[in-house]
Amino acid sequence: MENKFFAHETAIIDEGCVIGSGTKIWHFSHVMSNCTIGENCNIGQNVVISPEVVLGKNVKVQNNVSIYTGVICEDDVFLGPSMVFTNVTNPRSAVNRKGQYERTIVKKGASIGANATVVCGHDIGEFAFIGAGAVITKTVKPYALVVGNPARQIGWMSEFGHHLEFDSQGIAICPESKEKYVLENNSVKKK
Repeated sequence: MENKFFAHETAIIDEGCVIGSGTKIWHFSHVMSNCTIGENCNIGQNVVISPEVVLGKNVKVQNNVSIYTGVICEDDVFLGPSMVFTNVTNPRSAVNRKGQYERTIVKKGASIGANATVVCGHDIGEFAFIGAGAVITKTVKPYALVVGNPARQIGWMSEFGHHLEFDSQGIAICPESKEKYVLENNSVKKK
C-alpha cells in the first residue's frame, strides 16, 4: 500500500505511527513510535516528535522543534522554529521519571512563536498567540496574547492573528476578517 504522505529520505518514522494524507515530513526529522499525525500537516527539518504525541489536522511544525510525550496539538496549530515543550516538572538525570509525563494540550488555532518554551501541564487556549521566546509557566486563555519570561498576558488576538482593540462596550473587530469579538469577565469569545 502506498503512503499518502511525504517523508524525506532522511526522515525516520518508527513503528505504530498513523500519519494523515497530505502530510509532509522533512529532512532529519524523527517521528517516534505510536504517534498520530493528522492530515495536511507540515513537519519541518530536524523535528523530534516523541512517542504517543498527537497532532491534529493542518498542524505546522517549523524547523528544530521538540514535541515530547504528553503533548496534544489540536487542528490548525502553529509551532514556531526551535520552540520546545517539556514533559517532566522536576527532571533529574539520575532519577527515572518515565511514566510521570504531564499532559499539555494546545487547542485549535493556537500559535507558539520561535524559541518559546511551554512548561508541561499548562494548556494553551484556542487561538492563543504566544510571542517569540516566551516561557509558559501557567495555562493560557483562549485568544490571549502572551509574551516574556515568565510569560504574561498583554492583550487579545483574533483568529486571523491581529491584536484586538476593544471599545467601551467590550467589542472588537478583526481588521482582516471583520469578525466581532466580545470581552466579558476577562475572557474573549467570537460574537
